[in-house]
Amino acid sequence: MAIFAKAIERLIRELSKFPGVGEKTATRLALHILRSSPEDVHSLSESILAVKEKVRLCTVCFNISDSDVCAICYNETRDSKVVCVVEGPQDVAAIEKTGEFRGRYHVLHGVLSPLDGIGPEDLKIESLVERVVAGGVEEVIMATNPKVEGETTALYVAKLLKPFGVKVTRLAQGLPMGGELEYFDEATVSKALEGRRLI
Repeated sequence: MAIFAKAIERLIRELSKFPGVGEKTATRLALHILRSSPEDVHSLSESILAVKEKVRLCTVCFNISDSDVCAICYNETRDSKVVCVVEGPQDVAAIEKTGEFRGRYHVLHGVLSPLDGIGPEDLKIESLVERVVAGGVEEVIMATNPKVEGETTALYVAKLLKPFGVKVTRLAQGLPMGGELEYFDEATVSKALEGRRLI
């Protein structure tokens, strides 16, 4: 027997699909939405639709953007000779919060994971190689998460880039193994950037 009206039950099911949102949290969110003003609910639904309709990947670095070229790639004061390679857009945000990095980014949208069927062709690795081959890049910082898959991806990319004479570095090992970059505090990420090393 359903506890709530069908519309609320459906909303709870949909909200439960979000990562980290269990049934209790989804129920609280659904009831909050129910109590919210029609204007607030309309604004929320419009913002969700806008994300799906207007947000795309930057044609240069593959970060999320609302234009063909993201604000970081478009910013001429950023150092285009240094490219920081990350797993996802959340990692760009984590590094940007430190205020330490003034280069550009390249977002892979994942890591190599043969057990999950994710190979090089499933990531934005080829486009990274193309950026390096095009010239102007002197250092590639591998900022993948310090997990087995992240390390494997970093080593794979370093091996691919070696013939092109670009310096490939890795974030310092101040980051704990098994952690995820987006959850580290700014000071930890900042120190890891400062202490990066050659691969």
